[in-house]
Amino acid sequence: MKLRLTTLLFLVLSGTLAAGAGTLVPPGNRHMEQPQVPGASAARTRALKTTYEAKYRKIYKLLSNDGELRAKIVKTAAVYGIDPIHIVGAIVGEHTYNVDAYDRLQTYYIKAVAYLNNGMSFGYGGEDVGDFIRRPQFSHCRESDGSYAAWTCREAVWNSSFRGKTVDGKAFPNQRFSQTFFQPFYAGQTFGLGQLNPLTALQMSDLVHQVSGLPKLSHTKPGQVYQTIMDPDLTLAYVAATLKKSIDAYRDIAGFDISHNPGITATLYNVGDPQARARALAVENETRLAEGLEPRLPEENYYGWLVNEKLPELRALF
Repeated sequence: MKLRLTTLLFLVLSGTLAAGAGTLVPPGNRHMEQPQVPGASAARTRALKTTYEAKYRKIYKLLSNDGELRAKIVKTAAVYGIDPIHIVGAIVGEHTYNVDAYDRLQTYYIKAVAYLNNGMSFGYGGEDVGDFIRRPQFSHCRESDGSYAAWTCREAVWNSSFRGKTVDGKAFPNQRFSQTFFQPFYAGQTFGLGQLNPLTALQMSDLVHQVSGLPKLSHTKPGQVYQTIMDPDLTLAYVAATLKKSIDAYRDIAGFDISHNPGITATLYNVGDPQARARALAVENETRLAEGLEPRLPEENYYGWLVNEKLPELRALF
C-alpha cells in the first residue's frame, strides 16, 4: 500500500526512511535581528559593569592567545566526530551571556583542585538527591539504559510530578531539576570553561566514559562532578558529548542535519533537553506537512545568533 505523500515526506524528514544525515540546516541565522536576550543575562552583565561585546572580546582573547587550548578543542572535537567550531560556539556563548571568562586557562585548573574535596552535597531541603530519586515516582527510570536516559527520565518526572507542587507534605520550587538539587552554592550556578551544570555532566557520563575513557561520574560524589566540570582537560569532553547528543537527536528524531550550523548547536547547548525539543519539532512538522506547509527549520536563539554572527572571526581561530 502506498504511503500518502505528506506521510512519506515526514518519514524522510524524521529519519525513519533516511539513514543518512537528514535534511541539511544551512549555515547562518534564520532571524534577521538578534532575538531578545533574557533579563537575567542582562542583569548579570550590568552587575559586572561590563557589556556583552566586552565579555565576548575577553573569551575570544583567551581562545586567540592560547594555542594549547585550541589544539585541545580540535583534538576533542575529532574524537567525538564534530566540527571544533561547535565547541568554540558553546564556550563563546556561555562566557558572553553567562559569566566572564578567566584571563588565563590556568585559573580553571586551580579552581578544579579546590572543588575536589569541598565536602558539598546534592540535595534540597535536607533530602539528598540519591534518596529523592528512590521515591516511587521514579521507579520506571530504573529501567533506563545508561546515564543519559536515566537522568533525562528523572528530570521529566521532576517536571511532571514535583516541580512547583507539594508532595507528601513537602513543597518543591517551580524551577529546573538541576537548579533545585545540583547547585549547592546558589541557584543558577554553572562552572568551568564550558559552563556546564552538574546534571548535564551526569547525563553525559556514560558517553564520555565510552568515548574518552574518563571515569564515570556519580551523584554520590559531588566534588568529583564539580572538579570534572572545572578542569579544562576533562570538561571539554563533556562539552563535546553534549553537542554530539544534540546533533544526533535532531538527525534521528527530527530528521535535520544541524552539524553545519553552530548557532543551532549553541542554542541547544544553552537551552538543553535536545531530544524533547527535537520531538516537538518533529510533531510540529508532521502537522505542517499534513496541512501542505513547508517544514519549519530549527531556529537559533539570542545565544546561537551571536555565534553565527561572529562565525567568520571564530573560524579564523583555526
